[in-house]
Amino acid sequence: MLAGYNRIPNACPTQGSTKPLEFARFLWVTNTVGGECRRQRGQTAPFQTAITARMLILFNKPMGVLSQFTDAKSPTARPTLSGFGLPPGVYPAGRLDRDSEGLLLLTDDGRQQARIADPKSKTEKTYLVQVEGAPTEADLDPLRRGVTLKDGATRPARARLIAAPALWPRNPPVRYRKSVPDSWVEITLTEGRNRQVRRMTAHIGFPTLRLVRWRIGPHALDGLAPGEWRQTSGPA
Repeated sequence: MLAGYNRIPNACPTQGSTKPLEFARFLWVTNTVGGECRRQRGQTAPFQTAITARMLILFNKPMGVLSQFTDAKSPTARPTLSGFGLPPGVYPAGRLDRDSEGLLLLTDDGRQQARIADPKSKTEKTYLVQVEGAPTEADLDPLRRGVTLKDGATRPARARLIAAPALWPRNPPVRYRKSVPDSWVEITLTEGRNRQVRRMTAHIGFPTLRLVRWRIGPHALDGLAPGEWRQTSGPA
């Protein structure tokens, strides 16, 4: 692709659209005076006149909410992303289990969405994990080296014991066993298999009670209550 140009579709982009565009016979360009979308045949349009800045949304997904906008296949209604007033045209970059909480990134940029979700990108994801039991630093060594799960060996993770973080109350609350202590561990992965953190802590003998994703790459939950979101900029 030529520098300074973008691929443009054979359709007029909607107002405020930020989706990736592709070449076609007709090129749609926003009129800088009237804001109209006009068709031009056989020309290339400067990138900045065709689209606006792409969106990256940080969302604090509450417990029990699906990481999708619809749930048509379920016989009973379950909360989805559609109930939180998110901007139109954005989609989750990766997923977060229904019974997990915390940071979910959404974008209207297909390439960015694929890059964040692709394990090959090795985007770091940090989780605050409440586990059953009282692990020592030595107990966490297998996570640092990598453990072998049913779907293969994990990449080495960063793991350390932490004090109980100042988080919002979970709804529903965590079920504790009075006879068994609980602890908090911070775990950072560069991959994202299905329920990986839960399987890793169970593998070393400390089942996960609560799982909060706190950070993805440079983006963190700082200041976001459950169900809240904000738009940000910069790479993911």
